[in-house]
Amino acid sequence: MGAQWKQKWRELSAHRRGQLFGKIVKEIQVAARMGDPDPDLNARLSAALETARKHSVPRDTIERAIKKGAGLLEEKVNYETVTYEGFAPHRVPVIVECLTDNRNRTAPEMRVLFKKGQMGSSGSVAFLFERTGLIEAANPTAGLDIEEAAILADAQEVEPMDADQGETGTHARFLCDPASLDTVSRALREAGWAVSKSELGFQAKNFPELDGAAHAEVIEFLTALDDHEDVHRVYAAVKPE
Repeated sequence: MGAQWKQKWRELSAHRRGQLFGKIVKEIQVAARMGDPDPDLNARLSAALETARKHSVPRDTIERAIKKGAGLLEEKVNYETVTYEGFAPHRVPVIVECLTDNRNRTAPEMRVLFKKGQMGSSGSVAFLFERTGLIEAANPTAGLDIEEAAILADAQEVEPMDADQGETGTHARFLCDPASLDTVSRALREAGWAVSKSELGFQAKNFPELDGAAHAEVIEFLTALDDHEDVHRVYAAVKPE
């Protein structure tokens, strides 16, 4: 699947939609805190806003998240990024990035989730991944040559992505040198792509072979991780079926 494991589309219950909104709002706040609050000058924030619009996050919620992240409200953002490493079932390497305001709460909960796999120490699986720039984008035109789009934007690699239910056009994940992330994101937007993710992430170097039952067990494990409130990104060396 490439850089970031991502569960397939499924209808969201009210609870799951609330979870999704919460994670999107966190990303907006952190993006605004770490960069310029102007999305035209902040590729990560621009991508977060595109995701928010895609999932119909209310406009006033978006605006408040930007202001809070930028320090324009009395209530301050105090999330920190905490990374956990380990293995899913069948020795599939996993890196989990959390955004948390209380690592003393998050750490034991991650240990519980990793019981069906194996939690490792810092650096235990990081060498099995490469640090890279990750960009997910969609173009309203169907059937575009994504290889050509990658070359024109100066991305190093590209792979097709499945569209969410009801979406059309061309969807792709672009990988680039970390130092070129903003440049590639800007080039794609200028070429008519709607960028929904622009961030530094991890790309697995190799993918263990899994049969159908093993693959399903790994996906169940990754889904449980991704459902946790503090989990922001899950990277795993697993391919789609």
